[in-house]
Amino acid sequence: MLWGFLLLLFGNAALAFGLYSGGETSVSKTDNNAFSLPAANMSFERRLDFSVGNSFFRNPWVTAPSTTTARDGLGPLFNTNGCQNCHIRDGRGHLPESADDNAVSLLARISIKPVTDEQRDYVAKHGVIPHPSYGDQIQDFAVPGVNPEAQLQLEYEKTEIVLSDGAKVTLRKPKLVLHNPAYGPIDEAVVYSLRLAPPMIGLGLLEALSDDQIKKLADPDDSDANGISGRWNTVWSVEQQGYVMGRFGWKAEQPTLRQQNAAAFNGDIGITSSLFPIENCTRNQKLCMESPSGGVPELSDKLLDLVTFYTRHLAVPKRRAVDDPMVKQGELVFVEAGCGQCHQVLHVTPQLKDRPELSEQTIHPYTDMLLHDMGEGLADGRAVYNASGREWRTPPLWGIGLTKVVSGFEHYLHDGRAGSLLEALLWHGGEAKRSQEFVVQASTSDREALLAFLKSL
Repeated sequence: MLWGFLLLLFGNAALAFGLYSGGETSVSKTDNNAFSLPAANMSFERRLDFSVGNSFFRNPWVTAPSTTTARDGLGPLFNTNGCQNCHIRDGRGHLPESADDNAVSLLARISIKPVTDEQRDYVAKHGVIPHPSYGDQIQDFAVPGVNPEAQLQLEYEKTEIVLSDGAKVTLRKPKLVLHNPAYGPIDEAVVYSLRLAPPMIGLGLLEALSDDQIKKLADPDDSDANGISGRWNTVWSVEQQGYVMGRFGWKAEQPTLRQQNAAAFNGDIGITSSLFPIENCTRNQKLCMESPSGGVPELSDKLLDLVTFYTRHLAVPKRRAVDDPMVKQGELVFVEAGCGQCHQVLHVTPQLKDRPELSEQTIHPYTDMLLHDMGEGLADGRAVYNASGREWRTPPLWGIGLTKVVSGFEHYLHDGRAGSLLEALLWHGGEAKRSQEFVVQASTSDREALLAFLKSL
C-alpha cells in the first residue's frame, strides 16, 4: 500500500513521539465522525464486514414479534434500543442535562454489598452479588406491558479547590436518586455505581496486547516503593469456562470484546446471545419473563462476530499540534507529574494471524490496563471480582482531546462527574494523589501546557 510505503520512508520519527497513536491503523479525521472510521490499513474486502457490524451497532432494535426479524427482541427491560445511543458517534456518553433529560448513556449498577467473608468470596468468584429483585443493573425503560425498574435522577455534591495561582475550580460528585422503584423496596444493603459509556476507539489494539505484556507492568505489592501498585482483575470467561485476565469495562470486569459486547446487548438492550442466553429478568419480574422473545438467541453468533469486528477495528485519530511548543512543554509536565506511571505511553502489539490490521503495531494509548486505587473521592464502594470499591482500570487517553468535537459534551471519569480535563485531574486520589497535588501546585503556564498536551492526544 502507498500509505504504508510512505510511512516507511517518512513515518518512523512520527511514530517515535506518538503522532500515529494507533500505529498504522491511525486516521487523520478530526470532525465529529473522527471515532467512526475503520483502521486505516484495512483492506477494501474486510471493510464490508466493518460496515455490516457498524449497521447493527448503530441502528435501533425493535420489540418482538416483528417483521424485522434480524433486529427484534428489544427488552423486555432495557436502558437503550441501540449501542450508538450510549456511545455517541462511537465516543463518550454524557450525563443528563436536566431532570427531564433521560440518562440513556449513563448506567446505574446495583448489587448487594458483601460484608461477610463468605460474601466476599462469592464476589471474587462471581463478580457481584445481584439484587434479588433488580439484578445488577437498573433498567429505566421497558417494552409495553412491562414496568421499567425505576427512573434515574442525579443530585450533586459540590466542593471547591483553590489552585496555587488563586484560581478556583468547583468539583461536583453525582448522587443517584431512584424514583418509582417498580419491583419492591431497595434496602440499605445495596451499593450503586454510576457508569458512563466510554469511547470505542482502539479497543482491538488493547485486546491484542498479551497477558504477559500487561502483567509486566503490574506491581501489586509496590515493590519499588513509588506509591503505584497496579494489578489485574481476574474474571470469568463464558467462552473458556474459566478465569482469565479482565481487560474491558471501568473495573476490567470483562475479558474480551466479544463478551463485553454480548454483556452489553443483554444488560443494556435486553438482547440474548449464545454467551448470555437468558433474558435480563429476575424472579420477581413476572411480566418481564412472560414477554415475547425475538428468537433463541435473539443475536446470532454471526451478528455478534460482525459487531465485534466493528468494535475491534475502530481507528484512533492521529495526534494534533505535536510541534506546538506548549504541547511539547505539556508532555514534559505530564512526565514530571508522574501521570505516565499509570497512563503508560508505548506498547507494541504482537503478531496476530487473524487480525492483520492490529498486528505488530507501535501504539500510544496511555494506559497500563491495570487496576489502581484512586482514593476515597472516586470510590464507588462496589467490588467487582477482585477489583475493590476504590479501584478503577486506567482508561486510555488517546483521542481524549476530540471528546467534545465527537460527543458534543465533556464528561469524564467513570460517572461523568468531571466537566473538563482539569476537573478530571483534580479528582485523582489514592495512588494518583501525588500527581493531583502536582497539578494543584503547578504554575499557570505548566498547568495550561499540560492541558494543551492532553488535548493533542
